[in-house]
Amino acid sequence: MSAAAVEESSRKYKGVRRRRWGKWVSEIRVPGTQERLWLGSYSTPEGAAIAHDIAHYCLRRPSSLNGLNFPSMVPPNLNVNMSPKSVQKAASDAGMAVDAQMIVISNETKASENSGVIVGMETESWENDSSGSWEGSVGKEGEALSISVEDYL
Repeated sequence: MSAAAVEESSRKYKGVRRRRWGKWVSEIRVPGTQERLWLGSYSTPEGAAIAHDIAHYCLRRPSSLNGLNFPSMVPPNLNVNMSPKSVQKAASDAGMAVDAQMIVISNETKASENSGVIVGMETESWENDSSGSWEGSVGKEGEALSISVEDYL
């Protein structure tokens, strides 16, 4: 990626910046204070952007969602009466969920481009039989990873 492309993509989302080593980070100021609330470091700019959106919505309670990066991804049942530490955790968890989804999607896209077939993830499940012993089995069907912002709030 060229330096100009990196600069362009780093300005794409509000509240997101890119570190020299490639990670994307997000932080936000707590209203009425000089304190900055660290929202985390992410592999994708989208993860950092959704973390910023959740924190912005919880801390500032905007009347309109137009100023957010992803207004359609803010859960309707989001609690806005949280402490800054709770907001930090909720925003970080939501950002991590989106980050994980973006990485999975990116890996599936790369795999399908390289081989023409989507390669599934192997999953290992453990089952407890009636004797109390645990038996593991590996599933090779490649279940889709389904993570939602609501899972982390």
